[in-house]
Amino acid sequence: MISNDIDQAAHLLGADEIVAIPTETVYGLAANIYSEKAIQAVFDLKKRPLVNPLIVHIGSKDQVNDIVQDVPEMASQLMDKFWPGPLTLVMRKKNSVPNTITGGKDTVAVRMPDHPLTLKLLNALSFPLAAPSANPFGSISPTTALHVDQYFKDDLPMVLDGGACRNGLESTIIGFEHGQPVLYRLGAIALEEIENEIGPVIVKNFEELHPNAPGMMARHYAPKTLTIVTKNIAAALHDYRDKRTALLLFTSKIDSANEVHQEVLSVNGNLKEAASKLYAAMHRLDAMNFEVLLAEQFPDTELGRAINDRLKRASKSINKFQILN
Repeated sequence: MISNDIDQAAHLLGADEIVAIPTETVYGLAANIYSEKAIQAVFDLKKRPLVNPLIVHIGSKDQVNDIVQDVPEMASQLMDKFWPGPLTLVMRKKNSVPNTITGGKDTVAVRMPDHPLTLKLLNALSFPLAAPSANPFGSISPTTALHVDQYFKDDLPMVLDGGACRNGLESTIIGFEHGQPVLYRLGAIALEEIENEIGPVIVKNFEELHPNAPGMMARHYAPKTLTIVTKNIAAALHDYRDKRTALLLFTSKIDSANEVHQEVLSVNGNLKEAASKLYAAMHRLDAMNFEVLLAEQFPDTELGRAINDRLKRASKSINKFQILN
């Protein structure tokens, strides 16, 4: 059921049910972090590995003290700059936070989303919400209520409709190891913005067996269509000329002798616009049943780096990821 009824959403969450909620990044499958039944239902519905931690969503900065033991000084700087917003911080958890939420680790991922409907919901509840992306594990993240409904249909009691997600990429995730900031996931806040606030950040954003945060596994954000990332779309299109092929492009279509479907993410070369449209375009193209999706590699800077990260993980398997010259 798609609805914008916050009271109904709060009622369901209080009754140990799951509700899909909007954020500025992507839609999430939300559950009471203290309800073992609800959290297990999230993992079951997503078919998500239990070792993969969940992000705890809070409605105000003050609530972080209910979740974590201590807040590093650099974490406080980042909260002041970017909360509410698409930044998740990984810090030492309090014992009251269930280990199921954290993948058995002594740290917890926390963020304060920047979406008016979800902030209103969070501040109406007496508990925080765990909310991984509202899609089956590994598939394309949802940026509209309809995406969520198409994934889960009657298996999900409610999707709280907050419109299309304006950022369109998941939150950036920063943790702290031995006093040093570490980036676990590239996201909607560019690494350059983080480093402008706190200085150099170590990048450790791949971990298959024991991830410290969501989004670190190699195969993720993946369409059903074979996806290949390339620096040279024209050459790749020639290589796949015998396949029904779609193109996902940054700023402009290409001239082609063959009839081919082309999607452009930002004619003005705006990386934020491209990021906000990425998943919606991938959903559309995947539904059209092409044999191959050729995605243009983005400039590997600022949000282009995060877009390339998503495209890389979206490829059929990490071994088949290609940058074709």
